[in-house]
This record gives sequence, structure tokens and C-alpha cells, in this order.
Amino acid sequence: MTKYGYSDGRAKRNRKVTIDNPLLKLFSYLVAIFIAFLMAALLALKLYLVSLPPIKNLNTLKPNIVTTFCAGDGEVIKTFAAYTYSNVELKDVPEQLVNALIATEDKNFYKHEGYDLLGLARSMVANILAGHVVQGASTITQQLSRILFLSNERTFTRKIKELQVAAQIEKTISKDKILEMYLNNVYLGSGAYGVKGAAKIYFNKELNQLTLPEMALIAGLPQAPSVYSPYNNPTLAEKRRNQVLLRMYKMKYIDKATYDSAKKAPIRLSTMPIMYATNKAPYFCDYVMKDLQKLGFTEDEIVNGGLKVITTLDYKSQIKANEAILNNLKAYGMTKDKNQAAVFSFSPIDGRILVYAGGKDYTKSQYDRVSQSQRPSGSAFKPFIYTAAIEKGYSPNDMIDDLPIKIGNWTPKNYGNKYRGKIPLYTAIMVSSNVCAARIMEEIGVRPVIQLARVMGITTPIPYDYTIALGSNSVKLFEMTRAFGIFANGGYKVEPYAIERVESSRGTILYEAKKARTSKILNINTAATMTAILKTVITSGTGRAADIGKPAAGKTGTTDDSKDAYFIGFTPDVATGVWVGNDDNSQMGGITGGTIPAKIWHDVMIVATAQYGNADFEYPEVVLTPFKASSVTVISQGGDSKVEEDEEKNKQEKDTKKETEERTLMPPIPSLIKPFPLKSNDNTAKKEQHTPAETTPEKTTEPPAQSFAPIPVNTAPIGQ
Repeated sequence: MTKYGYSDGRAKRNRKVTIDNPLLKLFSYLVAIFIAFLMAALLALKLYLVSLPPIKNLNTLKPNIVTTFCAGDGEVIKTFAAYTYSNVELKDVPEQLVNALIATEDKNFYKHEGYDLLGLARSMVANILAGHVVQGASTITQQLSRILFLSNERTFTRKIKELQVAAQIEKTISKDKILEMYLNNVYLGSGAYGVKGAAKIYFNKELNQLTLPEMALIAGLPQAPSVYSPYNNPTLAEKRRNQVLLRMYKMKYIDKATYDSAKKAPIRLSTMPIMYATNKAPYFCDYVMKDLQKLGFTEDEIVNGGLKVITTLDYKSQIKANEAILNNLKAYGMTKDKNQAAVFSFSPIDGRILVYAGGKDYTKSQYDRVSQSQRPSGSAFKPFIYTAAIEKGYSPNDMIDDLPIKIGNWTPKNYGNKYRGKIPLYTAIMVSSNVCAARIMEEIGVRPVIQLARVMGITTPIPYDYTIALGSNSVKLFEMTRAFGIFANGGYKVEPYAIERVESSRGTILYEAKKARTSKILNINTAATMTAILKTVITSGTGRAADIGKPAAGKTGTTDDSKDAYFIGFTPDVATGVWVGNDDNSQMGGITGGTIPAKIWHDVMIVATAQYGNADFEYPEVVLTPFKASSVTVISQGGDSKVEEDEEKNKQEKDTKKETEERTLMPPIPSLIKPFPLKSNDNTAKKEQHTPAETTPEKTTEPPAQSFAPIPVNTAPIGQ
């Protein structure tokens, strides 16, 4: 060996000694000891977890007991805690949704024993180096243990407890049962607990209606529900959804073509505001809360008592009302926060409240426009005037002048200054003539109208003024709808109620509604007559947009300044009122009771009356004499000139002469009501037996030989 060769070898040995210094040796020893300790700890933990006993009664475990409000069909409409339980069996969950969750949350779910020790070791090292918890490595079983038994705090202690409970769960129930409980209990954001709730809240669908992209979106939510909620951040939600789809593709749950197609799909969420998903009838629930307190339940008992409150709400009709408000306001360009609408429906027979929407978006305004708001009623108040007239003996076939009138300093005008001359009373309300309502008010007096409105349930102030003929007084939608229900129920007023039953957490009945309070208000013949008149409003008058293809009656209402619009109507089984207006009391332009309110009423009543078929009112027959207006005259209201007066006088004389000649060739006009008794159902008949004799005498004449349907007028209706 040469000198240089020897020197080179020594140099190499010297370099090796220099690198292998004492500090590095110490560090390597410590790492080896730590790894040995970690392996020993994991082995000990493994032995400990294996030795744990099963959890008793886990199969029957239910989520935290909370108070729930349910609709009449059992649908949960509100809960009073951060936990909503909606159970679904694993066999009813789409396979691709299960695959998406496993691919995202725990790809080895069916292989491990509830925990992943290697994953746990990796996370422990990362957490120790960071000084706090930065990785979870939780399996689906661990997540379930946290959901059912533990808190969400990110500490080492909680992690150990989570492992312990997960091991016990795995010993107690099968993998499929674990997965089923997880699918029912995992929080998925926006108030959704469980996949069934998420499908409803985000897409308003049942589980079996979900598409693959929708399933992937739901499967991506458990990691950070609020962050990935599509309501909060659609962009992040889409990105997370596509990550789930990619994992499904890599795990061969879907093929490349399916993956490429699904990740391009747009996110189409439920059109309802998020509040309606987590609290499907918020205004109604507020009303129920007040009723519960009136019944003696404290707020603490309601919120934390685990009560089950079964309400009268018709869930399907309520959802339709929420949609109808939004869709119809939008169709007319009323999309601002101030543009509002309210809907109230109840059964005029037994008083059950079916629909209660106090506004279009509870998240932006909690003001209840059904029972709190007081707004001018417009022409919707006219039925009170005509009812008072009928009670005093007027017939719907009596003729009245649809001509300009002046009462003191008040000169009411018809819509568009259009007048028809002499018309029957029923036609006057059908076309919503303002001057005819004023004439009747002048003839019968203000006091009888106010007294009648009071006994029919209007409690808001009513001024002693002729202008109430056109609805200048303010009313509540709740009270107006309740009053119209009297026409539908043979003259009986029924008090609406919202709560059917209250049960304790153990099923004990704490409260059960009694039979609704009823009181006789109108002669049944008056109710029958007003119903017949108000039917023509829908078939031939200002409320034709409300026609639902079955017997129904109602009245439009619009204030003179176009600030408020109503449609209030009823069938034999359901009475519904709709109001539309602006919260700042500004004008709405061309919106009348026959537009948005009538359309909303139509949409709601199609659903609300579906279960009752096409039954007609079981009332005594009311004959409305056929009438066809000869013409419509537009009269300037700038001043009543002598020429206009003379022309109108001559015209009326000719019409009167012609009418007299026609009547001599016709048989006598049939009377208001046939004398034979009402074809009543058992309910009404029973009421009649306990009712004192009526103070208003009934007209008794022979029934007519033939019944005539009213002939529609030959021009567009005037009025509101």
C-alpha cells in the first residue's frame, strides 16, 4: 500500500468519527427509546381496548331529549336544541352515499376494530411536535363515540376517551349498525343532523331522490360542516364535493366517465330560505310558543323539558304557502325586503290552524303580519256591509244604482271611474263597486255595520265613518280570515287554535285540546246568501285568478292608495286570507287583490283542499237572477256637469222602461232562499238543535221552478 493510499484511508476513517458525534448518538438513542415507548404504549393501549366490556343498551340509545314541535302529520317543524334526530335504516340509504362517506371519512371502516393505531401514532407525533392537536385520525366509529357520548373539545384526554368508547361500541354492535347510527346522527351543517335531514335541508329531497353529485356534497360535510355548507360558501362546497368524487373514483366506487360528469354538475339547492329548512314554520312556531305560555308552560319547560308538541299545522300546505309567497312576489318584481306577504288558513269547522306565514323571510324580519300587523282592509271589508244589509232583509237581487254619489263631503269613486247604472246587489259586490257599497252604508247606517263586524270578530278600532264602506279602517289578517270562516260554517264563528296535544318525554299527555269554541253569529240563510254572492267574485268577478276549479267563495280587497291588497276566501272546509303590501307603507303600483293575493290564495288552496275533494256548500239554495250589464260608462270625476247628469238621467229612464217591459213578459223573480231546511252534515245539524230561535225572520215563498246561474258581465270587472 502506497503512502498516499494509506493516508487516503485514514482520512476516510477520520471523517466517519467526526460525523458520529456524541450529540447525534444521544438523539438517535432518544428517538429509538421514544419509538420503543410509543410501540409499547400502543401495545398496552391495544390490550386495554381489547379488554373493555360492551356498552349496555347501545342499540336503544336515542339522542339527547329535546322539545319538538310537530305538524299534524308528525313532521318535525322545530326543535329547541342543537340536535335533530331523523332515523333511517341503512338499507334505505343509497349505496353510493354510503360509499361516498366511507371513501371520505374512513376508507378502512370495514377492516379496523374501531380505531387505527398507525394513524393514531402519526397524529400523535404531529400533535406533539405542534404542541397542540392538529390531526384527528378519527374513524367513523370514533366520530360516533364523540357524537353520542363526548364533547367536541380538541384535547389529548378526549382523544383517549374517544378511543375507549369506540372500542366498546365495536364490541357491542355490528359494523352496519355503527354505520347506520353514524348516518343518522352526524352533523352536516345548516341545522341538519343525519343524512335524511341534510337531503331535506339542502335539496328538499328524500334520500332515494338524490343524485351522485348531491350525495358527494353531503359526504364532504362532516369534516367542517359550517365551512363547506353550500348555503355559506357555494365555491368551497363545490370544491369539497369534487374531492369526494375523486376519492370515490380512486377507490373504484365510480368510473372515470361518471367522475368527469359528476364534478361538472351545478349545485342546485332548495329554493326555500335556510330558516324554513331548520324551522319550517317559524311564525307559526312563535304563535305556538305564546299559546304554550298561556297554557301555563314556562319557557324553561318548553325549551328544555323534552316535550313533544303536536300542532294543527298542515305541513304540505305550509310549505306551499312559503313557496307561493316567494314565487308570486318575485313574478311581479317585488323582491325587496320591504315587499311582504302573509297567509293564514284555518278550518272553519273545527278551528285547526293549517297555514301560518307571517312574512316571506323570518331570518330578515320576525314581525308577524298575520296577528300583529294592522293594515287598511280595502274592499275586503265590503262583505260586512252586504251581510248587514242581508240581515236587514235586502235581497241579493235587489237593484242598486252604480252611479256617482256624494255623502256629505265624501265622494267615493269606482275603480277607473267606471259605472254600470242599475245593477243587482250581488253584481255590485262581484265587480267590487265602491259607490254601491257607499249607497248601502248610507241606507242601513254605520252603526249596524260596526256592530256586525264586532260580533264577527273584528277587534281593531273602527271609526264611525261612512268611509269604512271602502275599508278605510285597519284590520288584522287573522281576524278577517276568522270572520270569513263564519260564512263557510253556517253562521257559526269558530276560534282558531294551534296545539292539539302536549306530551312529556315519557309520552304522558300533559295537555289535549278540547272541542273548539263556537258561537252562533249569523242566520244560516244569511251565511248561505253571502256565500252564493261571494262565489260570483271568483267565477265572474274581481277574484277570477283565485279559481281552484271547485266550489269556493271570496273577496278581493285593495286600498284606494294601492298600499294594501287582500284576497280572503273559503271552501266548505278551509278558510284562507292573504295580504300583500310594503312594510314601509309605500304604494305598490298596479298590485290589486285580484293579482298577487288571489294567485297566492289559489296556490295554497289547491294543496290545502286536496283531501276534501270538490264538495259544495250544503246550504239552502240561493237563486241569483241572471243579469248582464248593458254597458260601462266612464264618468269624469273632476266635477259633475249638468250635461253628464242629464245624459245619465235619460239613460236610466230608458233602462228602467226597458226593464219594466221585460219583467211583464217574465215570471216573478224567485225569492232569496228556498224555504226547505239546510242539507246539513251531522256537525251543523247538531249545532242547530242547541241554537236559540233566530231574531231575523226568514222569507218563505214557493221555490222557483228553475235555478239560474249568474251571467258574467260583458266587460272586465271594475273595482278591487
